[in-house]
Amino acid sequence: MAAILLFPAGLVVGSFLTVVAHRVPRRESIVGGRSRCPACGAQIAAYDNVPVLSWLLLRGCARCCGERIPTRYPLTELALGLLFAATALVLAGNPAELALGLVFVSTLVAVTLTDLERRIIPNRILIVAAAIGVAIAAATDPGSLPERAIAAAAAGGLLLAAALAYPRGMGLGDVKLAATMGLFLGRSVAPAILVALLAGSLVGLAMIARHGAAARKRAIPFGPFLALGGVVGLLAGNELVDWYLDTFS
Repeated sequence: MAAILLFPAGLVVGSFLTVVAHRVPRRESIVGGRSRCPACGAQIAAYDNVPVLSWLLLRGCARCCGERIPTRYPLTELALGLLFAATALVLAGNPAELALGLVFVSTLVAVTLTDLERRIIPNRILIVAAAIGVAIAAATDPGSLPERAIAAAAAGGLLLAAALAYPRGMGLGDVKLAATMGLFLGRSVAPAILVALLAGSLVGLAMIARHGAAARKRAIPFGPFLALGGVVGLLAGNELVDWYLDTFS
């Protein structure tokens, strides 16, 4: 039932996050002003702003000027709807962890959008997410705060070392995102970072296989890979850590 209820909520939040991802890097207010068409600036009517459905009914074109509406908008809405539902299926038995999970996946989607579009992970998004995460944890499970702090320092420190060793391949935004992931995931940040590094490496190797040495000059954002790892860590991180400890300890 929680998953069924949270799926449409995720669609709505996903629609809002497309606004956040567009406005925050441009230092525009996310609360003031109605949504406007990026192409012609016309105000978008409420009935043309229904998540996924409006895009389908409009056949992917703006009513005001006919400009194509990027598919990332409905895909973002649908993705967050599915993530909300999946988070509910895994964490519905623990309301506090469920709340943390919903904030976490929303953050991951927002920074993925900004990193793909503008190659940045805004500090303001991470600061707000971290503050909410710490507040929820402090109110519901204060005993977990030391573990979360250690996980944040470890994850952020690992990527900071990578950024210092190879500045062109890792940015400080990735470092801050990894630290924020540690706050939300605790020990589950370990498999999250591992998945991110493996996924990024596989994509890098595929690019080298296709483009040769020229691929080394092509920058690809690492934020989406961290987001992928974060989702794995949230939904299966504890099980992966337990499996590792039981198998190798």
